[in-house]
Amino acid sequence: MTWPFTPPIKPMKARVRANPPSGEGWMYEPKWDGFRMVAYGGEEVRLDSRNGKTLLRYFPELRPALDQLPRGTVVDGEVLVVVEDVTNFDLLQMRIHPAQSRVERLAAEYPARLVAFDLLAERGESLVEAPYSTRRARLDRLGSDLDEPWHLTPVTREFERATRWFHRYESAGCDGIICKREDGPYRQDKREWIKWKHRRSVDCVIGGYRVHKDGDKVGSILLGLYNTEGNLHFIGHCSGFSNRDRAAILSMLEQIRTEESFGGGDQTRAPGAQSRWSTQKSMEWVPVTPGVVVEVSYDQLQGGRFRHATRFERWRPDKPAAECTMDQLVRPSGAGFSEVVG
Repeated sequence: MTWPFTPPIKPMKARVRANPPSGEGWMYEPKWDGFRMVAYGGEEVRLDSRNGKTLLRYFPELRPALDQLPRGTVVDGEVLVVVEDVTNFDLLQMRIHPAQSRVERLAAEYPARLVAFDLLAERGESLVEAPYSTRRARLDRLGSDLDEPWHLTPVTREFERATRWFHRYESAGCDGIICKREDGPYRQDKREWIKWKHRRSVDCVIGGYRVHKDGDKVGSILLGLYNTEGNLHFIGHCSGFSNRDRAAILSMLEQIRTEESFGGGDQTRAPGAQSRWSTQKSMEWVPVTPGVVVEVSYDQLQGGRFRHATRFERWRPDKPAAECTMDQLVRPSGAGFSEVVG
């Protein structure tokens, strides 16, 4: 083993703040929406997930990229799939599959890329105690020797430029900005970076619900918007309720249970089956008669759905369900992936 610490390590993390820090001592970089990875170069290369599990099993085409790293070098970054110059998380998720034949086929159809944003070790020298500005400078020098599929994420000390990136780079698949202290060391598994993310609100129709594992309260509500065909399109879910509210919501929704709510057209999405990430979690859901409207906020779109769970803002008894349409959604325009990484 040529690395200065024993893998796996737990990557440093960020906490969300509504207002980003500014002023002296901060550095900013785009936040990518991919799989967090730690890449190890040496005689025995590694590509670990944020939980320390191997990613090479699912991304075999990245092994030659790891061979580019000098022996004893460890890089923090993201695995991405880019299609039409935009990152695509749905296709990235498809790469996690148990069948080797499918893994190989997807590797050829949707090859992954690596975006580096931190350097934890170089040629056997640990850099975790070095300030971020030093780690980044050394990563820039290392990056000049790395070829495709490696990319370096841009970085700036100018808050005004970071603000422009916040708005312009969303169209490339960036879902915000990561803010790092210039003099900060690398703290494994600590949330000491700042995450500045987009937040928008939208009025949605409740089309169904999932029952909580306790059985006497709602687990999550399923949200829909009407598409151009006039069908209710499943777009995501919301689950951030107190226990008392969960019981009251379940009681309310049980009174409007029906046989079908989502679906009905070729362009309409319905709640899916069991998640490949949460194999023990029940995906069964109960449809309700569309009519109850809620305002939720979300941080990112992925195709025709919310990328993450939404946050409940308020009930909208004054809003007709028919007015909750897909055209409320903001589709960002601006730079593509190739422009962001230069």
